[in-house]
Amino acid sequence: MTVELKKNNQELLLSFSDADNGEDDDALNSLLEQIELWKKDGGKNVTFVLPENINASTLLTAQIFKWAKLVKNVGLSYNFSSLPDNLQQMLALALNVENKPPLKNKYSLPILDFLGKKGLDVFLQIKRALSFIHETNLSLIRFFTGKAIFRRNDFLFIFADCSYKAVGIISLVSFLVGLILAFVGALQLRTFGAGIYVASMVSIGMTRIMAAIMVGIIMAGRTGSSYAATLGTMQVNEEIDALKTLGIKISDYLITPRLLSLVLTIPFLTMLADVLGIFGGAVVGVAFLDISSSSYFDFAIKALSLKNILVGLMHSVVYGIIISLCGCYEGLNAGRDADSVGKATTSAVVTALVWMIVATGILTVLLEVADI
Repeated sequence: MTVELKKNNQELLLSFSDADNGEDDDALNSLLEQIELWKKDGGKNVTFVLPENINASTLLTAQIFKWAKLVKNVGLSYNFSSLPDNLQQMLALALNVENKPPLKNKYSLPILDFLGKKGLDVFLQIKRALSFIHETNLSLIRFFTGKAIFRRNDFLFIFADCSYKAVGIISLVSFLVGLILAFVGALQLRTFGAGIYVASMVSIGMTRIMAAIMVGIIMAGRTGSSYAATLGTMQVNEEIDALKTLGIKISDYLITPRLLSLVLTIPFLTMLADVLGIFGGAVVGVAFLDISSSSYFDFAIKALSLKNILVGLMHSVVYGIIISLCGCYEGLNAGRDADSVGKATTSAVVTALVWMIVATGILTVLLEVADI
Protein backbone atom coordinates (compact mmCIF):
# COMPACT_ATOMS: atom_id res chain seq x y z
CA MET A 1 0.00 0.00 0.00
CA THR A 2 1.51 3.33 -1.13
CA VAL A 3 0.57 6.76 0.20
CA GLU A 4 1.51 9.95 -1.70
CA LEU A 5 1.02 13.65 -1.04
CA LYS A 6 0.16 16.00 -3.88
CA LYS A 7 -0.55 19.71 -3.88
CA ASN A 8 -3.32 20.79 -6.22
CA ASN A 9 -3.73 24.57 -6.16
CA GLN A 10 -4.97 25.29 -2.65
CA GLU A 11 -5.59 21.62 -1.74
CA LEU A 12 -3.38 18.96 -0.23
CA LEU A 13 -4.29 15.57 -1.69
CA LEU A 14 -3.49 12.34 0.13
CA SER A 15 -3.52 9.63 -2.54
CA PHE A 16 -3.61 5.87 -1.94
CA SER A 17 -2.69 3.11 -4.38
CA ASP A 18 -2.21 -0.67 -4.38
CA ALA A 19 1.42 -0.43 -5.45
CA ASP A 20 3.89 -1.43 -2.79
CA ASN A 21 7.06 0.67 -2.94
CA GLY A 22 8.42 -0.64 0.33
CA GLU A 23 7.87 2.55 2.32
CA ASP A 24 9.63 2.55 5.66
CA ASP A 25 9.17 4.59 8.80
CA ASP A 26 11.38 7.40 7.46
CA ALA A 27 9.11 7.83 4.46
CA LEU A 28 6.01 7.93 6.66
CA ASN A 29 7.63 10.49 8.95
CA SER A 30 8.49 12.58 5.90
CA LEU A 31 4.82 12.56 4.86
CA LEU A 32 3.79 13.68 8.33
CA GLU A 33 6.34 16.52 8.21
CA GLN A 34 4.88 17.70 4.91
CA ILE A 35 1.38 17.67 6.40
CA GLU A 36 2.60 19.73 9.38
CA LEU A 37 4.29 22.21 7.01
CA TRP A 38 1.00 22.45 5.12
CA LYS A 39 -0.70 23.41 8.36
CA LYS A 40 1.93 26.06 9.13
CA ASP A 41 1.41 27.54 5.66
CA GLY A 42 -2.25 28.06 6.48
CA GLY A 43 -3.72 24.81 5.24
CA LYS A 44 -6.86 23.61 7.01
CA ASN A 45 -7.82 20.24 5.54
CA VAL A 46 -6.49 17.24 3.67
CA THR A 47 -8.45 15.62 0.87
CA PHE A 48 -8.32 11.83 0.56
CA VAL A 49 -8.42 10.53 -3.01
CA LEU A 50 -8.35 7.10 -4.66
CA PRO A 51 -7.52 6.11 -8.23
CA GLU A 52 -10.54 5.30 -10.36
CA ASN A 53 -9.60 1.66 -10.92
CA ILE A 54 -8.83 0.73 -7.30
CA ASN A 55 -11.12 -1.41 -5.15
CA ALA A 56 -11.85 -0.33 -1.59
CA SER A 57 -10.49 -3.40 0.19
CA THR A 58 -10.42 -3.95 3.94
CA LEU A 59 -6.69 -3.19 4.07
CA LEU A 60 -7.19 0.04 2.15
CA THR A 61 -10.02 1.12 4.44
CA ALA A 62 -7.87 0.48 7.49
CA GLN A 63 -5.03 2.51 5.94
CA ILE A 64 -7.34 5.46 5.23
CA PHE A 65 -8.68 5.25 8.79
CA LYS A 66 -5.13 5.32 10.15
CA TRP A 67 -4.16 8.39 8.14
CA ALA A 68 -7.39 10.17 9.02
CA LYS A 69 -6.50 9.76 12.70
CA LEU A 70 -2.98 11.08 12.04
CA VAL A 71 -4.32 14.10 10.16
CA LYS A 72 -6.74 14.79 12.99
CA ASN A 73 -3.92 14.57 15.56
CA VAL A 74 -1.91 17.14 13.59
CA GLY A 75 -4.86 19.53 13.89
CA LEU A 76 -6.21 19.45 10.36
CA SER A 77 -9.59 18.29 9.14
CA TYR A 78 -10.07 15.54 6.57
CA ASN A 79 -12.21 15.56 3.45
CA PHE A 80 -13.68 12.28 2.16
CA SER A 81 -15.87 13.76 -0.58
CA SER A 82 -13.78 12.15 -3.32
CA LEU A 83 -14.23 8.65 -1.89
CA PRO A 84 -17.11 6.25 -2.73
CA ASP A 85 -20.28 6.81 -0.72
CA ASN A 86 -20.19 3.47 1.10
CA LEU A 87 -16.56 4.06 2.12
CA GLN A 88 -17.43 7.55 3.36
CA GLN A 89 -20.19 6.18 5.57
CA MET A 90 -17.97 3.46 7.01
CA LEU A 91 -15.15 5.89 7.82
CA ALA A 92 -17.53 8.43 9.32
CA LEU A 93 -18.98 5.78 11.62
CA ALA A 94 -15.54 4.48 12.64
CA LEU A 95 -14.14 7.94 13.34
CA ASN A 96 -17.16 9.17 15.28
CA VAL A 97 -17.31 6.21 17.67
CA GLU A 98 -14.86 6.18 20.57
CA ASN A 99 -13.46 2.66 20.77
CA LYS A 100 -11.69 3.17 24.09
CA PRO A 101 -13.66 2.73 27.31
CA PRO A 102 -14.38 6.04 29.03
CA LEU A 103 -11.97 6.94 31.79
CA LYS A 104 -13.45 7.19 35.24
CA ASN A 105 -13.26 10.56 36.85
CA LYS A 106 -10.72 10.21 39.60
CA TYR A 107 -11.27 12.50 42.50
CA SER A 108 -10.46 12.20 46.15
CA LEU A 109 -13.06 12.69 48.86
CA PRO A 110 -12.35 14.34 52.17
CA ILE A 111 -11.51 11.79 54.85
CA LEU A 112 -14.86 12.12 56.65
CA ASP A 113 -16.81 11.78 53.39
CA PHE A 114 -14.71 8.77 52.42
CA LEU A 115 -15.30 7.05 55.76
CA GLY A 116 -19.00 7.86 55.58
CA LYS A 117 -19.29 6.43 52.07
CA LYS A 118 -17.47 3.22 53.05
CA GLY A 119 -19.57 2.89 56.18
CA LEU A 120 -22.77 3.29 54.18
CA ASP A 121 -21.61 0.66 51.66
CA VAL A 122 -20.86 -1.80 54.46
CA PHE A 123 -24.22 -1.09 56.09
CA LEU A 124 -26.09 -1.70 52.83
CA GLN A 125 -24.21 -4.96 52.24
CA ILE A 126 -25.00 -6.20 55.74
CA LYS A 127 -28.62 -5.18 55.32
CA ARG A 128 -28.87 -7.01 52.00
CA ALA A 129 -27.26 -10.14 53.46
CA LEU A 130 -29.56 -10.15 56.51
CA SER A 131 -32.58 -9.67 54.26
CA PHE A 132 -31.41 -12.64 52.17
CA ILE A 133 -31.04 -14.83 55.28
CA HIS A 134 -34.47 -13.71 56.54
CA GLU A 135 -36.14 -14.62 53.26
CA THR A 136 -34.37 -17.98 53.28
CA ASN A 137 -35.63 -18.74 56.80
CA LEU A 138 -39.20 -17.89 55.78
CA SER A 139 -38.78 -20.10 52.71
CA LEU A 140 -37.65 -23.03 54.88
CA ILE A 141 -40.75 -22.61 57.02
CA ARG A 142 -42.93 -22.66 53.90
CA PHE A 143 -41.06 -25.73 52.66
CA PHE A 144 -41.64 -27.77 55.80
CA THR A 145 -45.28 -26.67 55.97
CA GLY A 146 -45.85 -27.69 52.34
CA LYS A 147 -46.51 -24.16 51.06
CA ALA A 148 -43.29 -23.59 49.10
CA ILE A 149 -43.45 -23.53 45.30
CA PHE A 150 -40.66 -25.52 43.63
CA ARG A 151 -40.17 -28.25 41.04
CA ARG A 152 -39.58 -31.73 42.38
CA ASN A 153 -37.41 -32.61 39.36
CA ASP A 154 -35.17 -29.61 40.03
CA PHE A 155 -34.72 -30.70 43.64
CA LEU A 156 -33.81 -34.26 42.59
CA PHE A 157 -31.37 -32.98 39.97
CA ILE A 158 -29.63 -30.72 42.50
CA PHE A 159 -29.66 -33.51 45.10
CA ALA A 160 -27.96 -35.87 42.65
CA ASP A 161 -25.32 -33.27 41.82
CA CYS A 162 -24.52 -32.86 45.53
CA SER A 163 -24.51 -36.56 46.37
CA TYR A 164 -23.23 -39.44 44.28
CA LYS A 165 -21.68 -37.23 41.59
CA ALA A 166 -19.30 -35.84 44.21
CA VAL A 167 -18.25 -39.22 45.58
CA GLY A 168 -15.32 -39.70 43.20
CA ILE A 169 -13.39 -36.53 43.97
CA ILE A 170 -14.13 -36.73 47.69
CA SER A 171 -12.98 -40.35 47.86
CA LEU A 172 -9.69 -39.57 46.16
CA VAL A 173 -8.90 -36.45 48.21
CA SER A 174 -9.93 -38.02 51.52
CA PHE A 175 -7.80 -41.12 50.91
CA LEU A 176 -4.78 -38.95 50.10
CA VAL A 177 -5.37 -36.67 53.12
CA GLY A 178 -5.50 -39.70 55.43
CA LEU A 179 -2.33 -41.03 53.84
CA ILE A 180 -0.51 -37.70 54.24
CA LEU A 181 -1.73 -37.27 57.81
CA ALA A 182 -0.45 -40.73 58.73
CA PHE A 183 2.88 -40.18 56.99
CA VAL A 184 3.52 -36.86 58.80
CA GLY A 185 2.57 -38.40 62.14
CA ALA A 186 4.70 -41.47 61.50
CA LEU A 187 7.85 -39.37 61.15
CA GLN A 188 7.51 -38.25 64.75
CA LEU A 189 5.89 -41.26 66.40
CA ARG A 190 8.40 -43.68 64.92
CA THR A 191 11.16 -41.79 66.76
CA PHE A 192 9.59 -42.77 70.09
CA GLY A 193 8.71 -46.28 69.00
CA ALA A 194 5.01 -45.41 69.06
CA GLY A 195 4.25 -45.94 65.40
CA ILE A 196 1.17 -48.00 66.23
CA TYR A 197 -0.56 -44.84 67.48
CA VAL A 198 -0.62 -43.49 63.93
CA ALA A 199 -3.89 -45.37 63.59
CA SER A 200 -5.38 -43.55 66.57
CA MET A 201 -4.14 -40.16 65.35
CA VAL A 202 -5.60 -40.60 61.86
CA SER A 203 -8.87 -41.94 63.25
CA ILE A 204 -9.37 -39.03 65.65
CA GLY A 205 -8.12 -36.36 63.26
CA MET A 206 -10.28 -37.44 60.34
CA THR A 207 -13.50 -37.98 62.28
CA ARG A 208 -13.29 -34.84 64.40
CA ILE A 209 -12.34 -32.14 61.89
CA MET A 210 -10.16 -33.05 58.88
CA ALA A 211 -12.80 -34.95 56.90
CA ALA A 212 -15.37 -32.20 57.40
CA ILE A 213 -12.90 -29.49 56.35
CA MET A 214 -11.77 -31.32 53.23
CA VAL A 215 -15.33 -32.10 52.18
CA GLY A 216 -16.27 -28.46 52.82
CA ILE A 217 -13.42 -27.17 50.66
CA ILE A 218 -14.25 -29.58 47.84
CA MET A 219 -17.96 -28.77 47.92
CA ALA A 220 -17.26 -25.03 48.05
CA GLY A 221 -15.20 -25.28 44.88
CA ARG A 222 -17.50 -27.77 43.20
CA THR A 223 -21.07 -27.07 44.34
CA GLY A 224 -20.89 -23.54 45.73
CA SER A 225 -19.38 -22.25 42.50
CA SER A 226 -22.00 -24.18 40.53
CA TYR A 227 -24.80 -22.51 42.48
CA ALA A 228 -23.33 -19.06 41.85
CA ALA A 229 -22.72 -19.70 38.15
CA THR A 230 -26.22 -21.12 37.58
CA LEU A 231 -28.06 -18.31 39.35
CA GLY A 232 -25.74 -15.69 37.87
CA THR A 233 -26.46 -16.94 34.36
CA MET A 234 -30.18 -16.86 35.13
CA GLN A 235 -29.72 -13.26 36.24
CA VAL A 236 -27.99 -12.38 32.96
CA ASN A 237 -30.71 -14.09 30.90
CA GLU A 238 -33.41 -12.29 32.94
CA GLU A 239 -34.93 -15.61 33.98
CA ILE A 240 -35.06 -14.48 37.61
CA ASP A 241 -36.94 -11.35 36.56
CA ALA A 242 -39.41 -13.56 34.72
CA LEU A 243 -39.97 -15.69 37.84
CA LYS A 244 -40.61 -12.57 39.90
CA THR A 245 -43.04 -11.32 37.27
CA LEU A 246 -44.95 -14.59 37.55
CA GLY A 247 -45.21 -14.09 41.31
CA ILE A 248 -42.91 -17.02 42.20
CA LYS A 249 -40.76 -16.48 45.26
CA ILE A 250 -37.11 -16.84 44.33
CA SER A 251 -36.21 -18.18 47.78
CA ASP A 252 -38.72 -21.04 47.40
CA TYR A 253 -37.90 -21.90 43.82
CA LEU A 254 -34.11 -21.49 43.72
CA ILE A 255 -32.54 -21.19 47.18
CA THR A 256 -34.30 -23.70 49.45
CA PRO A 257 -33.84 -26.77 47.16
CA ARG A 258 -30.12 -26.03 46.90
CA LEU A 259 -29.72 -25.39 50.61
CA LEU A 260 -31.53 -28.56 51.69
CA SER A 261 -29.79 -30.70 49.06
CA LEU A 262 -26.32 -29.78 50.27
CA VAL A 263 -27.19 -29.92 53.99
CA LEU A 264 -28.69 -33.39 53.58
CA THR A 265 -25.84 -34.86 51.55
CA ILE A 266 -22.73 -33.35 53.10
CA PRO A 267 -22.88 -35.42 56.37
CA PHE A 268 -22.89 -38.66 54.36
CA LEU A 269 -19.99 -37.43 52.25
CA THR A 270 -18.15 -36.58 55.46
CA MET A 271 -18.66 -40.10 56.83
CA LEU A 272 -17.35 -41.48 53.54
CA ALA A 273 -14.31 -39.22 53.92
CA ASP A 274 -13.80 -40.55 57.47
CA VAL A 275 -13.67 -44.14 56.27
CA LEU A 276 -11.40 -43.49 53.30
CA GLY A 277 -9.08 -41.30 55.34
CA ILE A 278 -8.59 -44.15 57.80
CA PHE A 279 -7.90 -46.52 54.90
CA GLY A 280 -5.37 -44.03 53.55
CA GLY A 281 -3.61 -44.07 56.91
CA ALA A 282 -3.61 -47.86 56.81
CA VAL A 283 -1.49 -47.79 53.66
CA VAL A 284 1.24 -45.84 55.48
CA GLY A 285 0.94 -47.92 58.64
CA VAL A 286 1.22 -51.27 56.87
CA ALA A 287 3.74 -50.26 54.18
CA PHE A 288 6.15 -48.02 56.11
CA LEU A 289 5.72 -48.86 59.80
CA ASP A 290 5.44 -52.62 59.45
CA ILE A 291 2.15 -52.63 61.34
CA SER A 292 -0.17 -55.50 60.58
CA SER A 293 -3.49 -54.50 59.10
CA SER A 294 -5.40 -56.16 61.96
CA SER A 295 -3.43 -54.18 64.57
CA TYR A 296 -3.90 -50.93 62.67
CA PHE A 297 -7.67 -51.26 62.36
CA ASP A 298 -7.93 -52.52 65.94
CA PHE A 299 -6.29 -49.32 67.24
CA ALA A 300 -8.25 -47.17 64.78
CA ILE A 301 -11.60 -48.60 65.90
CA LYS A 302 -10.69 -48.25 69.58
CA ALA A 303 -9.85 -44.55 69.00
CA LEU A 304 -13.23 -43.89 67.40
CA SER A 305 -15.77 -42.19 69.60
CA LEU A 306 -19.31 -41.08 68.96
CA LYS A 307 -18.45 -37.65 70.32
CA ASN A 308 -15.75 -37.02 67.69
CA ILE A 309 -17.95 -38.35 64.89
CA LEU A 310 -20.84 -36.06 65.89
CA VAL A 311 -18.49 -33.08 66.17
CA GLY A 312 -17.29 -33.72 62.62
CA LEU A 313 -20.83 -34.10 61.30
CA MET A 314 -21.88 -30.89 63.06
CA HIS A 315 -19.03 -29.05 61.35
CA SER A 316 -20.08 -30.50 57.99
CA VAL A 317 -23.69 -29.34 58.39
CA VAL A 318 -22.51 -25.83 59.24
CA TYR A 319 -20.21 -25.85 56.21
CA GLY A 320 -23.09 -27.01 54.01
CA ILE A 321 -25.25 -24.10 55.16
CA ILE A 322 -22.42 -21.60 54.58
CA ILE A 323 -21.54 -22.94 51.12
CA SER A 324 -25.11 -22.99 49.84
CA LEU A 325 -25.96 -19.54 51.22
CA CYS A 326 -22.79 -17.95 49.83
CA GLY A 327 -23.28 -19.56 46.42
CA CYS A 328 -26.93 -18.54 46.12
CA TYR A 329 -26.34 -15.03 47.49
CA GLU A 330 -23.50 -14.23 45.10
CA GLY A 331 -25.38 -15.70 42.15
CA LEU A 332 -28.57 -13.73 42.81
CA ASN A 333 -26.59 -10.50 43.26
CA ALA A 334 -24.49 -10.93 40.11
CA GLY A 335 -24.47 -8.27 37.42
CA ARG A 336 -26.02 -8.43 33.99
CA ASP A 337 -22.98 -9.39 31.93
CA ALA A 338 -20.81 -12.46 31.46
CA ASP A 339 -17.91 -10.99 33.43
CA SER A 340 -20.16 -10.57 36.47
CA VAL A 341 -20.98 -14.29 36.42
CA GLY A 342 -17.29 -15.12 36.66
CA LYS A 343 -16.80 -12.65 39.50
CA ALA A 344 -19.81 -14.02 41.35
CA THR A 345 -18.48 -17.57 41.02
CA THR A 346 -15.07 -16.58 42.36
CA SER A 347 -16.59 -14.52 45.15
CA ALA A 348 -18.87 -17.41 46.18
CA VAL A 349 -15.93 -19.78 46.67
CA VAL A 350 -13.73 -17.24 48.45
CA THR A 351 -16.53 -16.04 50.72
CA ALA A 352 -17.54 -19.59 51.60
CA LEU A 353 -13.96 -20.56 52.50
CA VAL A 354 -13.50 -17.47 54.66
CA TRP A 355 -16.73 -18.05 56.56
CA MET A 356 -15.88 -21.72 56.97
CA ILE A 357 -12.64 -20.75 58.69
CA VAL A 358 -14.48 -18.26 60.89
CA ALA A 359 -17.11 -20.87 61.77
CA THR A 360 -14.41 -23.43 62.56
CA GLY A 361 -12.76 -21.03 64.98
CA ILE A 362 -16.04 -20.21 66.70
CA LEU A 363 -17.09 -23.85 66.97
CA THR A 364 -13.67 -24.85 68.29
CA VAL A 365 -13.87 -22.28 71.07
CA LEU A 366 -17.44 -23.26 71.99
CA LEU A 367 -16.60 -26.97 72.04
CA GLU A 368 -13.55 -26.30 74.17
CA VAL A 369 -15.60 -24.29 76.66
CA ALA A 370 -18.22 -27.04 76.72
CA ASP A 371 -15.44 -29.64 77.18
CA ILE A 372 -16.58 -31.66 74.18
